[in-house]
Amino acid sequence: MKILVLGGTVFLGRHVVESALARGHSVTLFNRGRQNPDLFPKVEKLRGDRDGDLSALSGRRFDAVIDTSTYTPGQACTMAKILDRRIEHYTFISSISAYAGFPAGRSYDETAPLAEGNDGYGPLKARSEEALEAAFRGRVTHLRPGLIVGPHDPTDRFTYWPRRIAQGGEVLAPGRPERPIQFIDARDLADWCVRLSEGQRTGYFNAVGPKSLLTMQQFLEACRSAVGCNARFNWVSDEELIAAGAEAWTELPLWIPENDEESGGLFLGDNQRAIAAGLTYRPILDTIKKTLEWDVQEGAPLDSPIRVTPISRKREASILAGRQERRAETKA
Repeated sequence: MKILVLGGTVFLGRHVVESALARGHSVTLFNRGRQNPDLFPKVEKLRGDRDGDLSALSGRRFDAVIDTSTYTPGQACTMAKILDRRIEHYTFISSISAYAGFPAGRSYDETAPLAEGNDGYGPLKARSEEALEAAFRGRVTHLRPGLIVGPHDPTDRFTYWPRRIAQGGEVLAPGRPERPIQFIDARDLADWCVRLSEGQRTGYFNAVGPKSLLTMQQFLEACRSAVGCNARFNWVSDEELIAAGAEAWTELPLWIPENDEESGGLFLGDNQRAIAAGLTYRPILDTIKKTLEWDVQEGAPLDSPIRVTPISRKREASILAGRQERRAETKA
């Protein structure tokens, strides 16, 4: 197959390229050439800007497009216009943020209401889905991932945990130990994208995982097992973290208060439709080990615009010390 990858040099896109090449496909990249331009030296590279010059795509034909970089319906419409009827299948990486919300304690599937309007990341992803479906009706796979993790992750959301646990000592473990979490390895998602393109599978899919709900305790214990250290977990409740002013999702990655009315159910995505369409998952220990290996050798760029700033060791110690003081006062 001749596959056009939009993006392809940062995170998910580079795994898509690696997967497609490993499966024997011919790959062409279209991007601005600003990030990691020397990657994949034997792959055809077309330069342009989806918000500007698309002339490099004019007249080109591809069997499939895998789009990891569209964020607005305007970009979607422009890409649809330049490609017109010269593609057979389009895989669009949308997001679970396209949904209207994640009420506490409620699972959601692909029929959940979408975000309304044209302002913000989630609504723009929803409008992009609509624009692409209108342009390539019956030829689009819309994938809605949650947290994507693994080597080359520029956000540091997942990477923080194996890195911190490898340092050992007393680790602030956020929330209820049994609370569910979800993430998907970028390599699993990339492999699935290529297989969906090969089969020209269409529809809407929550690209979340793993198969069964994983708890935060199981994840942290898997990190400890993977790195082989003596880290000790000190579990701090949602209420205590909120009182301490902890920032969900960024300062403490993978933590969102379970009773949050808008986001408490974020990690309750139904993935059964995706599994039926062939999504598979590698062992969590592999994801943890490979991510930590990459982080030690290279790691995310410090100037990445989407990199979060996880809790510092000083701040972590302060929250844990305050918790101990409050408990001592209560007992007294």
